[in-house]
Amino acid sequence: MNKGLALWFAVSSMALVTLCAILINESAWLALGVGLVAVLNIGWGFVTKARIRRKTTGA
Repeated sequence: MNKGLALWFAVSSMALVTLCAILINESAWLALGVGLVAVLNIGWGFVTKARIRRKTTGA
């Protein structure tokens, strides 16, 4: 995974988790929703990294 894409996943995940922490005070349902999106974003980053690695190694 190139540095720009890794930075994108890192910053977007941090922003989503921070938003989730802020929303805990406001609404539990919104916090759960944003938390779920954050987990999906982190998972998508791992999937993307694995696909890129698999494509470059030819396995």
